[in-house]
Amino acid sequence: MSSQNANSNNGPHISFKEFEALFNELKTWDQYTPETLERGALNYITPSVTSASAREVKTGEMITLALAWNTVPGLDNQKPALHYMSEMTDVDDMEPKCNMDFIGVDFHGKAVTHMDAMTHISYLGKLFGGKDSKIEVTSQGSNWSTIDKLGPFVTRGVLLDAALMREVAWLEPGTAIHKEDVLAMEEKFGFKIGEGDCILLHAGHHRRQKGHGMWDPSDFSAGFHFDVMELFKERKVSVIGADGDSDVRPSPVEGTHSPIHALALPGMGIPLLDNVYLEKLADHCAKAKRWTFQITVAPLNVPGGTGSPVNPVAIF
Repeated sequence: MSSQNANSNNGPHISFKEFEALFNELKTWDQYTPETLERGALNYITPSVTSASAREVKTGEMITLALAWNTVPGLDNQKPALHYMSEMTDVDDMEPKCNMDFIGVDFHGKAVTHMDAMTHISYLGKLFGGKDSKIEVTSQGSNWSTIDKLGPFVTRGVLLDAALMREVAWLEPGTAIHKEDVLAMEEKFGFKIGEGDCILLHAGHHRRQKGHGMWDPSDFSAGFHFDVMELFKERKVSVIGADGDSDVRPSPVEGTHSPIHALALPGMGIPLLDNVYLEKLADHCAKAKRWTFQITVAPLNVPGGTGSPVNPVAIF
């Protein structure tokens, strides 16, 4: 066992077979009609839920939750984003002159704030709803539950500030947040997670990164233990996000690297927001003493896409 594994607080642990049984218990494939199945838990964000989220807006303050576009290679950025000038005014004789630039990104990773569509992850060969991943996903993209079919959403956001709850600047990598922790945060901070909510977990990932430098969170990060997913199913949560990628690592499940991804995407049809920048939001919530707000998320309209970079915005 590595020193990282020895120091992690990510249990209790279960076997692959036990997790398979949990997956079958929590999956929601039969809770939707054929017409609504592809959108999964986003079906809970009805027009009335979106309208009700406007009641969270009191001052009109907006907080951007996206990381800066990261073109610098690093331990947590093994596929850096691209940004370069494609045209500048010194090569154009016409008026007005143009400055133009190009961006490109392999966004599924640890350095880009992005939204995972359900087609991003398969479990035992199946996508959400029981679709065969080998059939639905080809080199041309996906045919099922793609980012363009999920589209934008506006709903109530709820910040689970696990670092504040434990009165620390950040949780050490390997620390799991359990169902009982979520319930304790509801009690302490005065909210109750409800239908259609977008849940964001603040573990202090980027604050720790600023204080201690980069590390590779692929195998060592604070995040949710799989036992929270029973609560999120019961409450009909629509979206889950975190300042990491929601999964605690090392994984508490034998043979399964990302159990939250497996349960959320192919199991329960809950899109994920990965690598959300939550430090400004956490500071604002603590100062205002309110941990709910309106949130808007608009992925790019990419036909067949498994996800998209996003710039979530919290509105108070």
